[in-house]
Amino acid sequence: MEWLYCDFHIHTTWSDGAYPVKEVIRMYGEAGFDVISITDHVLDSQSLLGCNNKGERHCSVEQRHFTEYRRELWGAARYAWETWNMLVIPGIELTNDTSRYHILGLDVKEYISPDLGVEEIVREIHAQGGISVACHPYIRNHSGDAPSEYLWANRDRFATIFDAWEVANRDDLFNVVGLKKFNYVANSDFHEEKHFRSWKTLLRCAKNTEAVKAAVRTNDAVSLFLYRGGKLK
Repeated sequence: MEWLYCDFHIHTTWSDGAYPVKEVIRMYGEAGFDVISITDHVLDSQSLLGCNNKGERHCSVEQRHFTEYRRELWGAARYAWETWNMLVIPGIELTNDTSRYHILGLDVKEYISPDLGVEEIVREIHAQGGISVACHPYIRNHSGDAPSEYLWANRDRFATIFDAWEVANRDDLFNVVGLKKFNYVANSDFHEEKHFRSWKTLLRCAKNTEAVKAAVRTNDAVSLFLYRGGKLK
C-alpha cells in the first residue's frame, strides 16, 4: 500500500483564501498530491457580524450558502479525481474567534454552528461520520494569527475527543502535541501561494474517503513531511 501525500486544511475564496476552488484543485493536482480537504471558515455569529460591519466580503461560509458551497466542492471533487486521480474531501473550519477555538470538520455533510461548545461541535462532526481536528493549538512563531488558545488551555479535557491535533501548521512544529502523544496530522492552513510550501501529512492507506478517515483515527501509519515545491510524482 502506497503512502499518500495529503493536506487537510485549505481555504479558498469561499472564505478568506486568495484562490477559487478550481484554481486550488489545479495547484495541488499538478503537484501530485493524493488527498486534500477544502476547509473554508465558518465563523461564529459575533465574529461574522464584526466582519460584515467592516464591509469585508467572503470571510465565512454562511449557513444560507452552505448547500451551494457543498455542491461546488462535490463538483470539484469529481474534476480532481477525473483529471489527477486526486481525492478531495469536503470540509469546514469551525472558527470561533470569540472563544478562541478553531476545529476542522472533514467530510461533514450538514452545516454546524461554530457558536456551539467544543464538545458539541465534535459530537456533531462525528454524528455526520466526519473527522475532527484541533487546529494550530499552540503558539505559531512563523505562521501569523493567534492559536486556538482555548483548546490547548483545556487539553486534558479535550485530549481524546479529537480524532487528531495539528502537530504542524505551515512552517511551525508544535512539539507539545508530540510530547503528549496525541493523534496528529500536519497541514498547510493554505490561504495564499506561499503557504503551499509547508508541512503536510503522509498516510499509508487506500485512496478513498473512508480509508483516509480510518487512517487519521487510528494514527498507525501517519507521518509528516515539509513540502518545498515541485512535483511529488
